[in-house]
Amino acid sequence: MVRWQLVGLAFVFLWFMIGGITHFTNPDFFVNIMPPYIGWHLEIVYVSGALEILGALGIVVAATRKLAGNGLVLLTVAVTPANIHMWLHPERFPEISEMALSIRLVVQVLLLLCIWWSTRPKNNISSIS
Repeated sequence: MVRWQLVGLAFVFLWFMIGGITHFTNPDFFVNIMPPYIGWHLEIVYVSGALEILGALGIVVAATRKLAGNGLVLLTVAVTPANIHMWLHPERFPEISEMALSIRLVVQVLLLLCIWWSTRPKNNISSIS
C-alpha cells in the first residue's frame, strides 16, 4: 500500500510541477480557458502556476506534505470553473474534442482523490528527496 501511495504522490508532484511550469511557458492557453466573468486572467494564471509549483515542492517534504496537499486540493477546486467553462462551451475550443472535455472533468475528480489519498500521513511516507 505504501508503494502505491508513493506512486500517487509522484504522479501528483509531476502533474503540478509540469502544469505549474506550463503556466509560465504557455500562459495564453490558460488565459483562453478562463471564463469571461473572471477578471485578471494573466495575473491569475501566473499566481496559480506559482501555487502549483509550490504545492508540488511542498508534497515532497514529509513535514509539509499534508498542508501542501490541502492547498493543492483547494487550488484544484478553484480552477474547476475553467474546466466547466470549457465543457459548457466546446465550440470555443475546437482543437479539443467534446469527449476529451468531458473526460477532463472526470480526471479532475480522480486527481482530487489522488491528491487527498497520497498526501495523508497515515501511511508514513518519507520524503522523496
